[in-house]
Amino acid sequence: MRFLLRPGWIALTLAVAGFAFGCYYLLAPWQFHRSDERAGNNAALTRAVSTAPVPRGALVPRGTEPDDEAAWRQVVVTGTYQPGEVLARLRSVDGAAASEVLTPLRTTDGETLLVDRGYVRPAGTVLPPVPPAPGGVVTVVAYQRPDETPSDRAPIDQAGYRQFYAIDTAQIGALTGTAFSPGYLQLLPGQPGVVTAVPLPQPDPNPSYSYAWQWLIFGIMAVGGWAYFVRLEYRTRREETGAPDEPETPAAPRTTAEVLADRYGR
Repeated sequence: MRFLLRPGWIALTLAVAGFAFGCYYLLAPWQFHRSDERAGNNAALTRAVSTAPVPRGALVPRGTEPDDEAAWRQVVVTGTYQPGEVLARLRSVDGAAASEVLTPLRTTDGETLLVDRGYVRPAGTVLPPVPPAPGGVVTVVAYQRPDETPSDRAPIDQAGYRQFYAIDTAQIGALTGTAFSPGYLQLLPGQPGVVTAVPLPQPDPNPSYSYAWQWLIFGIMAVGGWAYFVRLEYRTRREETGAPDEPETPAAPRTTAEVLADRYGR
């Protein structure tokens, strides 16, 4: 088995060990984690369509980030739309490009929330007219959404709007000078101020669980393949040197009578 100390075999052994380690301790756990996340998102979407709206203050304490249980829940908010409208650019709705209209809403209890009033479809870089938000006090029903991961791309000013690449209230508030409460609201169809409501996403089929098991199987296959080629190399080298694969069984000792019979005849 000294051939395993040759550079080629050392490199192969290290590669197989690294791949198997990655399968068992990196890739498979990552897919199991993604599976849990997708299962949680699907459960949140189910709650969104099956749970009656509740006052936002009863679900999300003032000034706090919405937790996983609040995601996609329907909430009721009363307040007044404020100036300072911005857009979320490069979005995709039903497989086509869209820009989402984001408008501040000052609630009757003093919070400022960012409201996604829906989307418009640009024609190239040209935006269609965006309907203004209604004036006066309104009561809206919306889905509670957590902030998106901030983009490292700077917003641009185009078509008369400041346009962002992610809906993150901290980033948008810092650049517009508005102190938003964390999280944003996505209006349901038919609500005051809605443009064209962003539809709910379809439940994720969640293939990550099966992907995780595939990585585990790949790790087993890699180790099994390595063992197969080690045995094949071992047998090939023994055949080339003339050494038998199995030790010969020693002959049984002969009796005195057998020795004399061979020497003098029977």
